[in-house]
Amino acid sequence: MLDIDFVRAQFPAFDVDALKDQAFFENAGGSYACQPVIDRLTRYCVERKVQPYAPYAASHAAGAEMDEARARLSALLGVQPAELSFGPSTTQNTYVLAQAFRRFMLPGEAIVVTNQDHEANSGPWRRLAEDGIEIREWRMDPDTGSLCPDALENLLDEKVRLVCFPHCSNVVGEINPVVEITARAHAAGAFVCVDGVSYAPHGLPHVGSLGADIYLFSAYKTYGPHQGIMVIRQALAEALPNQAHHFNGGTLYKRFTPAGPDHAQVAACAGIADYIDALAAHHGTDSGGVHDLMRAHEVALLQPLLDAVKDRNSVRLLGPARAEGRAPTVALALNRPGAEVAAELAAHGIMAGGGDFYAGRALTGLGLDESRGVLRLSFVHYTSQAEVARLIDALDALL
Repeated sequence: MLDIDFVRAQFPAFDVDALKDQAFFENAGGSYACQPVIDRLTRYCVERKVQPYAPYAASHAAGAEMDEARARLSALLGVQPAELSFGPSTTQNTYVLAQAFRRFMLPGEAIVVTNQDHEANSGPWRRLAEDGIEIREWRMDPDTGSLCPDALENLLDEKVRLVCFPHCSNVVGEINPVVEITARAHAAGAFVCVDGVSYAPHGLPHVGSLGADIYLFSAYKTYGPHQGIMVIRQALAEALPNQAHHFNGGTLYKRFTPAGPDHAQVAACAGIADYIDALAAHHGTDSGGVHDLMRAHEVALLQPLLDAVKDRNSVRLLGPARAEGRAPTVALALNRPGAEVAAELAAHGIMAGGGDFYAGRALTGLGLDESRGVLRLSFVHYTSQAEVARLIDALDALL
């Protein structure tokens, strides 16, 4: 079992007076930062805030720490260091990729997108219609919110060059079968782009085993600094046109970073690997075991919450009612704006969110009023059983 006391000791936020009486349930918007990330960011800003890769000691240390972040995170993800890039956010990384595909594809070729996605993995691709690219929408079931792989088959033909979908939606929460979907897309000759922003906080995936050509997620939602992390497998990265300065085109991890990276934040991302290594050592396992420990803890805490909300009058639970098939991101459609209920929960010491969460297409696809939004309750492995019980009590009082 996950040692929750050890876990929470790695996050300084739990010892801050202003947060001690608060239960944090908007982790899908950004997680707390772990101590190793904070330590590395502080050290870099104090000791190494110089231009990296120059021939003096401080600069050498700065560059080495940036390289360490790329090497260690790529190892956790099961890819080569050159296949991992950093950028200011996942949204911006996707826009850069879309520009590369705009030059890579021919008018009349097609991209498949979903209406289950966050706008970051939908909007940039849809805009390519302006250049003659056909956009095909893989629609989720309007009742369940699920994406049916069989429905994708009807959209695939020789024109499709790219299939974009989420590992899990930031409002539906259901974990999609990435391996199966990827295999179907590859069989049709298409590349695959997976938005992992809503999944990665619940255990970094082994991207090498998933088979995806592109995998995107956000460091600031995985206990790190505000950076977007992007994996592009080598064959595709070399085929796509360079989006960076011409002199950076020969370096794979620089090809899709038009601006210079945030040196300090890139270096601090190595702290994510420090944290996962610390969990592995403490529990006597490896990074794969850490993933499983995180998921088991979250599933155990999630099911009571799902049971508490799934049958309430005037409440619609989005996504599956069984914890095993979803992330602990629980969106509730209510008979009033979700933001109003989130504000009322704040008075109970519950930090939650309300709105559309850039998933307006998903809400509309489920027949919901996008302007009303939903109440979203999201947690990660550092959430305690007592905090979930407190949330359920607060919901009892308000709903």
